[in-house]
Amino acid sequence: MSHFSNIKTQIRNLDTLKTTLSNLGLSWKEGPCAVRGYQGQTLEAALVLEQDNAYDIGFAWNGQAYEMVTDLQYWQQPLSVEGFLQKITQGYALETVLTESNKQGFQVAEQQTQADGSIRLVVQRWSA
Repeated sequence: MSHFSNIKTQIRNLDTLKTTLSNLGLSWKEGPCAVRGYQGQTLEAALVLEQDNAYDIGFAWNGQAYEMVTDLQYWQQPLSVEGFLQKITQGYALETVLTESNKQGFQVAEQQTQADGSIRLVVQRWSA
């Protein structure tokens, strides 16, 4: 029986996920590579964050999005699972907005992290 938990996300772009993790200061390995779990079990993922306790966090494609896969019993991050995923989701959304805005000719005029953790973003585009 597998100890791995699959946690659904709305993450669909692997390159944006990579950028997000790097922006958050997280080290990751590009896959496909094994996510290490309980009693030597492994699961293949597109991207893996190794933990010091040898139980990893991975992101695996499920056909629609990248699910976070990990053995929750051996979670070793400063944030809770929910907090960790929320931070990644927020960073992913920000990166997506910045990338798409840039493609449409917008530039960031202002970016502020609010006291509640939300991000205020102002973009502008000059037209001739």
